[in-house]
Amino acid sequence: MMKAVVIPRFGGPEVLEVREVPVPQPKAGEVLIEVAYAGVNYSDLMGRSRGGTYARELPYTPGYEVAGVIQALGEGVEGLQIGQRVAAMSIFGGYAEFAVAQAALTFPLDSFANAIEMEQAAAFPMVAITAYDLLTRAGRICEGESVLIHSAAGGVGTVAGQIARALGARLVLGVVSKAEKVAEARSFGYDQVFPVADFEQKVLEATHGKGIDIVLDASGEPIRSRNLPLLARFGRLVVFGNASGNPEKALAPGELLRLNCSVVGYSVSALMKTSPHVVAETAQQVIRLIAESKLKPVISEVLPLEQAAEAHRRIEARSHVGKLLLCVK
Repeated sequence: MMKAVVIPRFGGPEVLEVREVPVPQPKAGEVLIEVAYAGVNYSDLMGRSRGGTYARELPYTPGYEVAGVIQALGEGVEGLQIGQRVAAMSIFGGYAEFAVAQAALTFPLDSFANAIEMEQAAAFPMVAITAYDLLTRAGRICEGESVLIHSAAGGVGTVAGQIARALGARLVLGVVSKAEKVAEARSFGYDQVFPVADFEQKVLEATHGKGIDIVLDASGEPIRSRNLPLLARFGRLVVFGNASGNPEKALAPGELLRLNCSVVGYSVSALMKTSPHVVAETAQQVIRLIAESKLKPVISEVLPLEQAAEAHRRIEARSHVGKLLLCVK
C-alpha cells in the first residue's frame, strides 16, 4: 500500500483526501517511479473543480509530473533502468508515493546529475515543455521577434520568458495579475512587465505601435479578445488554456483576414496522449537548456504531500510566483 492524494468528488480544495491505496503496477511500455517530488499545475485544479477533459472517473489521484527513482519496468521497456533518477509526465497519479508513467514520457537525469536536482526535475516537465512548444512548434518563433506572455509570474510564464530569450527574441514582454508581481517577474527574462489592467497601451508603447509577433495566452475571455488588436502583421496568438472559465467568443475568419494574423491552439496533455514522441523530443531540448544554465525552473514553495489542498488554495489565490511542488519523500 502507499499514501496518495485522492479526489473523491468534484469541488474546492477541501475535497482532496490523503488515503492508503494499492501501489500501481506498470503495464507494457510503462515504468513505476518512487516519487520524491510532484508538481502542482493549474490543470490539476481544473480537474478537481470542473471535471470534464481535465479529469477522469472518480475517485482518482491528480498529478501530471513527478521526479523520482525508477522501481520497476513494464514489459518491453528499453533504454531505462531500475534505480535511475528521472523526471516524468504521469498524466494522472503524481500526488502519490509511487506513480506510473509511459516510458516515452520518462526522462533520465543521469547525464545531468550535477546540473539538475530533483526539485528542478519535478518543476520543469509540464511548464517548460509547454513553454518551449508554445514558442517553437505553435508560435514558430524567429530570432529577433517580439513576444508577449500572459501570467508572466506563473509556472509557464516564469520559464517562457527565459526560453524566449534563449531562442533569440528581441523583445520579451509580460503581463501579471497583480502590480506587486511586476518587479519579481522582470527577473525571468522579461524586458518589461505590466499589470493586466492597462496592458494594451503599454504593449503598443513598448513596440512603438508595431504590435507583437507572438502572444502566449491561457487567460481566456475577456483578456483573450484584447490580444488580437495587439498583433503585428502575420502575428500569432497562441492559446493554451481558459483559466477564466468564461465562454469563448466566436472568432470570425474575416477578422483574421483583416488583421493578417493567426490563432493557434496547443495542449501538452493532448500531445502526451496522441504523440508522446513529440513531447519527448521537446523534453530533451528543455533538459539541455537547464543543464547549460540557460533555463532555471522557478520554484516558489515546496509543501508536504499532505498539504496538497493548501497548494491548490495558494494557486487559486494567485499568491505564488513560479511552481509549487509537493514533497513526497
